[in-house]
Amino acid sequence: MKIALCLYKYFPFGGLQRDFLRIAEVLYKRGHQVRTYTRKWDAPEKPNWMDIVIVPVSGITNHSQNVKYFNWVQNHLRDNPVDRVVGFNKMPGLDVYYGADVCYLEKVENEKGFFYKFSSRFKHYYEFEKRTVGRGLKNKLMIITPNQKRDFQKHYQTEDNRFYLLPPGISSDRKYSNFRTSAREDFRQKNNLQDNDFLLLQIGSDFSRKGVDRSIKALAALPEEIRKHTYLYVLGQDNESKFASLASNLKVKNQILFMGGRSDVPDFIAGADLFLHPARSENTGTAILEALVGGLPEIVTDVCGYAPYVEEANSGFVLESPYNQESFNACLRESLDRTKLENWQRNARHFADTKDLYSLPEKAADVILG
Repeated sequence: MKIALCLYKYFPFGGLQRDFLRIAEVLYKRGHQVRTYTRKWDAPEKPNWMDIVIVPVSGITNHSQNVKYFNWVQNHLRDNPVDRVVGFNKMPGLDVYYGADVCYLEKVENEKGFFYKFSSRFKHYYEFEKRTVGRGLKNKLMIITPNQKRDFQKHYQTEDNRFYLLPPGISSDRKYSNFRTSAREDFRQKNNLQDNDFLLLQIGSDFSRKGVDRSIKALAALPEEIRKHTYLYVLGQDNESKFASLASNLKVKNQILFMGGRSDVPDFIAGADLFLHPARSENTGTAILEALVGGLPEIVTDVCGYAPYVEEANSGFVLESPYNQESFNACLRESLDRTKLENWQRNARHFADTKDLYSLPEKAADVILG
């Protein structure tokens, strides 16, 4: 079978992009031809088993580029037909949609003002979402949280039988049992962390949405005797300048490191004491489960699609909405206790050993091929 995968942009540090690549690899290993259409492949290596088509579009805005991308791909598919078209972003003409994004109309309803609906940006994203999940279409919709089905049905009355809820798909290299025995000791020695130091870890691009500023404020609010032994490492691709300024203003800049996008995330998970993900919005939060299967305790906000796993595992705190900075500050102070962290770590590891948190790529391939 010939399968076309549509993804606006590939870069190696995004959760959606990792899911895309692992699903593509499963399809290839099952004997199918995989072609990818993308505007940009921002990674040094390209899989030799995948036909990667760089779509030559330009435009001032993302939504204008999206329209040109869609039109170009449709023309190319007419001349080079396939058996399945799978979208990892919302767009018309898909046989299967992999839903990593929240419902756009729900987001607009909660976050935008009245006049936003008159913008060209809104009209584009609404039209592309409607032509992906709207009632009366025949495509399959793979979702990764029940909230997506609820919101799509609220706004579009989407039929029940089009939804396929997938389990998580955490890569096995994130699981604690696959870490090197000396991984934690090696990491902390390399980074000059003492036995009595606490290392907080935050992972994810789009620092504002992930709540990096909230983590900086919580670190700064710690009692001095704890704060001077506590450090925050932030991994991800974004402009760090305003967050570095905040850290400087709160007098904690020497305890915060912005590390950029990394390919050695498991080493950071092994070396850290506590994972922070106080996101403002998050459809899933792949990093939440990566930390969990790595045995890392965490503090997350309840707006994250994967937050219930932390509660079920009893491996940390879930901050309730509406968000309150003082509550986060108090949870962080309470969490920095070795006995509590050790208990949460044991719980996380047990959960990682007994729950299916890994089979998303295989289940997604089943839906695509079915």
